[in-house]
Amino acid sequence: MTDHSPHPPHGSDGSYSSDGSDGDAESGLRDRWHDTLVAARAGAEGPDPLPYAENLLARWAEPQRRYHTTAHLSTVLDRVDTLAGHADDVHAVRLAAWFHDAVYRPDRSENEERSAALAERALAEAGVPDAAVAEVARLVRLTVTHDPAEGDRNGEVLCDADLAILAGGPQEYGAYAAQVREEYGFVPDEAFRAGRAAVLRQLLDLPRLFRTPYGAAEWEARARHNLATELELLTSSGTG
Repeated sequence: MTDHSPHPPHGSDGSYSSDGSDGDAESGLRDRWHDTLVAARAGAEGPDPLPYAENLLARWAEPQRRYHTTAHLSTVLDRVDTLAGHADDVHAVRLAAWFHDAVYRPDRSENEERSAALAERALAEAGVPDAAVAEVARLVRLTVTHDPAEGDRNGEVLCDADLAILAGGPQEYGAYAAQVREEYGFVPDEAFRAGRAAVLRQLLDLPRLFRTPYGAAEWEARARHNLATELELLTSSGTG
């Protein structure tokens, strides 16, 4: 069981087809997508960015999602902005943020791979150069482990931005944990507690949760406190 992974859209095969439906609340995200895609094209021509934004936003708004929503997307993009100076190619990191949970089903284990394959197809069609497409797909696949290699500055930024929720304040972290439980509502309580406790222990066993200097300084200590507190609550309320 994972607590921060992607899911698929209306088509579980990860095919790239849009229903074009979302509201005015996503207008800022559409603008951010447009600017990022145009920048990633590096001057090359390409199709209208808007249909791609509509497709992605529809995916992020699917009904099975509680945590992995457009709110999570927006937050990850904000945190990428905070860490942008650490990235070697911030445009690729931003595109990877858009795609990293584009395919998301909590009952499946291949979400990251399907999300990466979606990125490869969509971005090639959208006019992004091959090298940048490959980098975006690599970054999306990296979110399986959140364990970038030493010196992988793009990977460090994406993984830190995705995990930054772990360093939220008590209310924010509590809401995150509750939303994760809702996404796994099909899992019985005892099994969920055991699986979630295993995830928390795995995270706490990492030598570092955050790899960027900012993440290490600003998020590490609070994240470890939150994880340890949730683990204690889980194991005291049932079998962990």
